[in-house]
Amino acid sequence: MSALSQRTIDAIRSNEPTLLASWSANLEASGASRDIRIAHSEFEAQTREFLRLLINGSSTGDASSVASNEWSETRAFLEKLSRSRATQGFDSAHTAQFIFSLKQPLFELLQKEYASDPADQAGQLWAISELLDSLGMHTIRTFQKSREEVIARQQEEMLELSTPVVKLWDGVLALPMIGTLDSQRTQVVMESLLQRIVDTGSEIAIIDITGVPTVDTLVAQHLLKTVTAIRLMGADAIISGVRPQIAQTIVHLGLDLQGIVTKANLADALALALKRSGVQVSKAG
Repeated sequence: MSALSQRTIDAIRSNEPTLLASWSANLEASGASRDIRIAHSEFEAQTREFLRLLINGSSTGDASSVASNEWSETRAFLEKLSRSRATQGFDSAHTAQFIFSLKQPLFELLQKEYASDPADQAGQLWAISELLDSLGMHTIRTFQKSREEVIARQQEEMLELSTPVVKLWDGVLALPMIGTLDSQRTQVVMESLLQRIVDTGSEIAIIDITGVPTVDTLVAQHLLKTVTAIRLMGADAIISGVRPQIAQTIVHLGLDLQGIVTKANLADALALALKRSGVQVSKAG
Protein backbone atom coordinates (compact mmCIF):
# COMPACT_ATOMS: atom_id res chain seq x y z
CA MET A 1 0.00 0.00 0.00
CA SER A 2 1.29 3.50 -0.89
CA ALA A 3 1.97 6.01 1.89
CA LEU A 4 0.52 9.50 2.27
CA SER A 5 3.02 12.34 1.98
CA GLN A 6 3.30 15.06 4.60
CA ARG A 7 2.03 17.52 2.01
CA THR A 8 -1.18 15.50 1.65
CA ILE A 9 -1.65 15.28 5.42
CA ASP A 10 -1.13 19.03 5.79
CA ALA A 11 -3.63 19.71 2.98
CA ILE A 12 -6.27 17.54 4.67
CA ARG A 13 -5.68 19.20 8.04
CA SER A 14 -5.86 22.75 6.71
CA ASN A 15 -9.04 22.01 4.71
CA GLU A 16 -10.83 20.05 7.43
CA PRO A 17 -13.95 22.30 7.57
CA THR A 18 -14.38 22.16 3.80
CA LEU A 19 -13.95 18.39 3.76
CA LEU A 20 -16.51 17.95 6.53
CA ALA A 21 -19.03 20.11 4.69
CA SER A 22 -18.56 18.23 1.40
CA TRP A 23 -18.62 14.84 3.14
CA SER A 24 -21.80 15.74 5.03
CA ALA A 25 -23.38 16.86 1.76
CA ASN A 26 -22.60 13.48 0.19
CA LEU A 27 -24.08 11.64 3.16
CA GLU A 28 -27.13 13.89 3.02
CA ALA A 29 -27.59 13.24 -0.72
CA SER A 30 -27.41 9.47 -0.20
CA GLY A 31 -29.95 9.68 2.64
CA ALA A 32 -27.53 8.16 5.15
CA SER A 33 -27.60 11.17 7.49
CA ARG A 34 -31.38 11.56 7.30
CA ASP A 35 -32.21 8.19 8.82
CA ILE A 36 -34.34 8.63 11.94
CA ARG A 37 -32.48 5.81 13.69
CA ILE A 38 -29.49 8.14 14.15
CA ALA A 39 -29.72 11.67 15.49
CA HIS A 40 -28.27 14.30 13.17
CA SER A 41 -26.05 15.62 15.95
CA GLU A 42 -24.66 12.12 16.52
CA PHE A 43 -23.95 11.74 12.81
CA GLU A 44 -22.09 15.06 12.71
CA ALA A 45 -20.06 14.11 15.76
CA GLN A 46 -19.07 10.81 14.12
CA THR A 47 -17.89 12.51 10.92
CA ARG A 48 -15.79 15.01 12.85
CA GLU A 49 -14.29 12.29 15.03
CA PHE A 50 -13.42 10.03 12.11
CA LEU A 51 -11.75 12.81 10.12
CA ARG A 52 -9.73 13.78 13.21
CA LEU A 53 -8.62 10.17 13.69
CA LEU A 54 -7.78 9.88 9.99
CA ILE A 55 -5.49 12.90 10.21
CA ASN A 56 -3.86 11.77 13.46
CA GLY A 57 -3.35 8.23 12.22
CA SER A 58 -1.77 9.43 8.99
CA SER A 59 0.47 11.85 10.90
CA THR A 60 1.80 9.50 13.58
CA GLY A 61 1.54 6.10 11.91
CA ASP A 62 2.17 4.28 8.69
CA ALA A 63 -0.70 5.04 6.34
CA SER A 64 0.20 1.92 4.39
CA SER A 65 -0.87 -0.37 7.27
CA VAL A 66 -4.06 0.26 9.24
CA ALA A 67 -3.27 -2.81 11.37
CA SER A 68 -0.41 -1.01 13.13
CA ASN A 69 -0.66 0.28 16.70
CA GLU A 70 -0.87 3.87 15.51
CA TRP A 71 -4.28 3.13 13.97
CA SER A 72 -5.66 1.36 17.05
CA GLU A 73 -7.81 4.34 18.08
CA THR A 74 -9.25 4.60 14.58
CA ARG A 75 -9.99 0.88 14.47
CA ALA A 76 -11.68 1.08 17.87
CA PHE A 77 -13.86 3.95 16.65
CA LEU A 78 -14.89 2.02 13.53
CA GLU A 79 -15.59 -1.12 15.55
CA LYS A 80 -17.84 0.84 17.90
CA LEU A 81 -19.55 2.45 14.90
CA SER A 82 -20.11 -0.92 13.23
CA ARG A 83 -21.56 -2.52 16.36
CA SER A 84 -23.95 0.38 16.88
CA ARG A 85 -25.08 0.24 13.24
CA ALA A 86 -25.63 -3.52 13.52
CA THR A 87 -27.76 -3.23 16.65
CA GLN A 88 -29.72 -0.33 15.12
CA GLY A 89 -30.71 -2.54 12.17
CA PHE A 90 -28.60 -1.00 9.38
CA ASP A 91 -27.09 -3.11 6.61
CA SER A 92 -23.41 -3.39 5.69
CA ALA A 93 -23.79 -1.11 2.64
CA HIS A 94 -25.04 1.77 4.81
CA THR A 95 -22.17 1.25 7.25
CA ALA A 96 -19.52 1.14 4.52
CA GLN A 97 -21.02 4.21 2.83
CA PHE A 98 -20.02 6.24 5.88
CA ILE A 99 -16.35 5.66 4.98
CA PHE A 100 -16.45 5.49 1.20
CA SER A 101 -18.45 8.71 0.79
CA LEU A 102 -15.37 10.58 2.05
CA LYS A 103 -13.44 9.59 -1.07
CA GLN A 104 -14.90 12.21 -3.40
CA PRO A 105 -14.10 15.24 -1.17
CA LEU A 106 -10.56 13.95 -0.61
CA PHE A 107 -10.04 13.25 -4.32
CA GLU A 108 -11.19 16.76 -5.24
CA LEU A 109 -8.86 18.26 -2.63
CA LEU A 110 -5.82 16.30 -3.84
CA GLN A 111 -6.55 17.05 -7.47
CA LYS A 112 -6.35 20.76 -6.67
CA GLU A 113 -3.35 20.36 -4.38
CA TYR A 114 -1.31 18.42 -6.96
CA ALA A 115 -2.68 20.06 -10.10
CA SER A 116 0.82 20.99 -11.25
CA ASP A 117 2.34 17.60 -10.41
CA PRO A 118 0.39 14.79 -12.14
CA ALA A 119 2.78 12.04 -11.04
CA ASP A 120 2.50 12.86 -7.33
CA GLN A 121 -1.21 13.46 -7.75
CA ALA A 122 -1.79 9.96 -9.09
CA GLY A 123 0.30 8.42 -6.31
CA GLN A 124 -1.48 10.27 -3.54
CA LEU A 125 -4.93 9.57 -4.99
CA TRP A 126 -4.06 5.89 -5.04
CA ALA A 127 -2.71 6.05 -1.49
CA ILE A 128 -5.80 7.75 -0.04
CA SER A 129 -8.04 5.34 -1.94
CA GLU A 130 -6.22 2.31 -0.54
CA LEU A 131 -6.32 3.76 2.96
CA LEU A 132 -10.08 4.36 2.90
CA ASP A 133 -10.64 0.94 1.31
CA SER A 134 -8.71 -0.74 4.14
CA LEU A 135 -10.63 1.19 6.79
CA GLY A 136 -13.90 0.42 5.01
CA MET A 137 -13.12 -3.30 4.85
CA HIS A 138 -12.27 -3.30 8.57
CA THR A 139 -15.64 -1.66 9.21
CA ILE A 140 -17.49 -4.25 7.12
CA ARG A 141 -15.72 -7.18 8.80
CA THR A 142 -16.61 -5.81 12.23
CA PHE A 143 -20.18 -5.15 11.12
CA GLN A 144 -20.62 -8.71 9.84
CA LYS A 145 -19.21 -10.16 13.05
CA SER A 146 -21.54 -7.97 15.09
CA ARG A 147 -24.54 -8.99 12.99
CA GLU A 148 -23.65 -12.66 13.42
CA GLU A 149 -23.49 -12.16 17.18
CA VAL A 150 -26.88 -10.40 17.15
CA ILE A 151 -28.43 -13.18 15.05
CA ALA A 152 -26.96 -15.91 17.27
CA ARG A 153 -28.30 -14.19 20.38
CA GLN A 154 -31.73 -13.76 18.80
CA GLN A 155 -31.79 -17.42 17.81
CA GLU A 156 -31.01 -18.44 21.38
CA GLU A 157 -33.74 -16.15 22.69
CA MET A 158 -36.24 -17.51 20.16
CA LEU A 159 -35.37 -21.07 21.14
CA GLU A 160 -36.00 -20.24 24.77
CA LEU A 161 -39.27 -18.47 23.96
CA SER A 162 -40.46 -21.27 21.67
CA THR A 163 -39.89 -23.97 24.30
CA PRO A 164 -41.55 -22.66 27.49
CA VAL A 165 -42.04 -25.14 30.33
CA VAL A 166 -45.39 -24.49 32.01
CA LYS A 167 -46.52 -25.80 35.37
CA LEU A 168 -50.12 -26.97 34.86
CA TRP A 169 -50.62 -28.53 38.27
CA ASP A 170 -48.61 -29.61 41.26
CA GLY A 171 -46.32 -32.30 39.89
CA VAL A 172 -47.43 -31.77 36.26
CA LEU A 173 -45.38 -29.85 33.68
CA ALA A 174 -46.24 -29.10 30.06
CA LEU A 175 -43.94 -28.27 27.18
CA PRO A 176 -45.87 -26.87 24.19
CA MET A 177 -43.67 -27.09 21.10
CA ILE A 178 -44.07 -24.92 18.01
CA GLY A 179 -42.10 -25.30 14.78
CA THR A 180 -39.57 -27.79 13.51
CA LEU A 181 -37.72 -29.96 16.03
CA ASP A 182 -34.02 -30.32 15.23
CA SER A 183 -30.94 -31.46 17.17
CA GLN A 184 -30.09 -28.03 18.57
CA ARG A 185 -33.63 -27.36 19.69
CA THR A 186 -33.93 -30.84 21.19
CA GLN A 187 -30.91 -30.08 23.36
CA VAL A 188 -32.48 -26.83 24.56
CA VAL A 189 -35.78 -28.64 25.20
CA MET A 190 -34.16 -31.36 27.26
CA GLU A 191 -32.03 -28.96 29.30
CA SER A 192 -34.90 -26.62 30.18
CA LEU A 193 -37.42 -29.41 30.81
CA LEU A 194 -35.10 -31.56 32.93
CA GLN A 195 -34.06 -28.53 34.99
CA ARG A 196 -37.70 -27.67 35.64
CA ILE A 197 -38.39 -31.27 36.67
CA VAL A 198 -35.60 -30.99 39.23
CA ASP A 199 -36.69 -27.53 40.42
CA THR A 200 -40.38 -28.43 40.86
CA GLY A 201 -40.07 -32.12 41.75
CA SER A 202 -42.68 -32.91 39.09
CA GLU A 203 -43.47 -36.53 38.28
CA ILE A 204 -45.28 -36.05 34.95
CA ALA A 205 -44.20 -34.06 31.90
CA ILE A 206 -46.52 -33.47 28.94
CA ILE A 207 -44.88 -32.76 25.56
CA ASP A 208 -47.45 -31.12 23.32
CA ILE A 209 -46.60 -31.33 19.60
CA THR A 210 -49.75 -29.64 18.30
CA GLY A 211 -47.61 -26.87 16.85
CA VAL A 212 -45.10 -29.20 15.19
CA PRO A 213 -45.99 -29.16 11.47
CA THR A 214 -44.59 -32.56 10.50
CA VAL A 215 -43.17 -35.61 12.21
CA ASP A 216 -40.54 -37.66 10.39
CA THR A 217 -38.01 -40.23 11.52
CA LEU A 218 -35.61 -37.57 12.79
CA VAL A 219 -38.29 -35.70 14.75
CA ALA A 220 -39.47 -38.97 16.28
CA GLN A 221 -35.93 -39.80 17.35
CA HIS A 222 -35.63 -36.42 19.04
CA LEU A 223 -38.92 -37.04 20.86
CA LEU A 224 -37.74 -40.46 21.99
CA LYS A 225 -34.50 -38.99 23.32
CA THR A 226 -36.46 -36.39 25.28
CA VAL A 227 -38.81 -39.02 26.72
CA THR A 228 -35.85 -41.23 27.68
CA ALA A 229 -34.17 -38.32 29.47
CA ILE A 230 -37.42 -37.56 31.34
CA ARG A 231 -37.69 -41.17 32.50
CA LEU A 232 -34.08 -41.16 33.66
CA MET A 233 -35.05 -38.26 35.93
CA GLY A 234 -37.73 -40.46 37.52
CA ALA A 235 -40.72 -38.82 35.81
CA ASP A 236 -43.31 -40.03 33.31
CA ALA A 237 -43.84 -38.51 29.87
CA ILE A 238 -47.01 -38.04 27.85
CA ILE A 239 -47.02 -36.85 24.24
CA SER A 240 -50.12 -34.88 23.26
CA GLY A 241 -51.24 -33.26 20.03
CA VAL A 242 -50.99 -36.40 17.90
CA ARG A 243 -53.21 -35.44 14.97
CA PRO A 244 -54.57 -37.97 12.45
CA GLN A 245 -52.00 -36.91 9.85
CA ILE A 246 -49.13 -37.37 12.32
CA ALA A 247 -50.52 -40.75 13.43
CA GLN A 248 -50.64 -41.94 9.80
CA THR A 249 -47.12 -40.68 9.18
CA ILE A 250 -45.80 -42.53 12.23
CA VAL A 251 -47.47 -45.73 11.05
CA HIS A 252 -46.17 -45.37 7.47
CA LEU A 253 -42.65 -44.71 8.72
CA GLY A 254 -42.81 -47.79 10.92
CA LEU A 255 -41.72 -45.83 13.98
CA ASP A 256 -41.81 -47.69 17.29
CA LEU A 257 -43.46 -45.57 19.99
CA GLN A 258 -44.34 -48.50 22.20
CA GLY A 259 -44.24 -47.67 25.86
CA ILE A 260 -44.94 -43.98 25.21
CA VAL A 261 -48.37 -42.67 26.18
CA THR A 262 -49.89 -40.44 23.48
CA LYS A 263 -53.04 -38.33 23.47
CA ALA A 264 -54.87 -36.42 20.74
CA ASN A 265 -54.87 -33.10 22.58
CA LEU A 266 -53.47 -31.36 25.63
CA ALA A 267 -56.77 -31.55 27.55
CA ASP A 268 -56.81 -35.35 27.38
CA ALA A 269 -53.14 -35.47 28.42
CA LEU A 270 -53.83 -33.20 31.40
CA ALA A 271 -56.83 -35.29 32.43
CA LEU A 272 -54.65 -38.43 32.37
CA ALA A 273 -51.88 -36.68 34.30
CA LEU A 274 -54.32 -35.55 37.00
CA LYS A 275 -55.77 -39.05 37.23
CA ARG A 276 -52.29 -40.49 37.71
CA SER A 277 -51.64 -37.88 40.37
CA GLY A 278 -54.77 -38.98 42.26
CA VAL A 279 -56.66 -35.77 41.48
CA GLN A 280 -60.31 -35.88 40.47
CA VAL A 281 -61.85 -32.92 38.68
CA SER A 282 -65.63 -32.47 38.47
CA LYS A 283 -68.06 -29.72 37.53
CA ALA A 284 -69.36 -27.60 40.38
CA GLY A 285 -73.01 -28.13 41.31
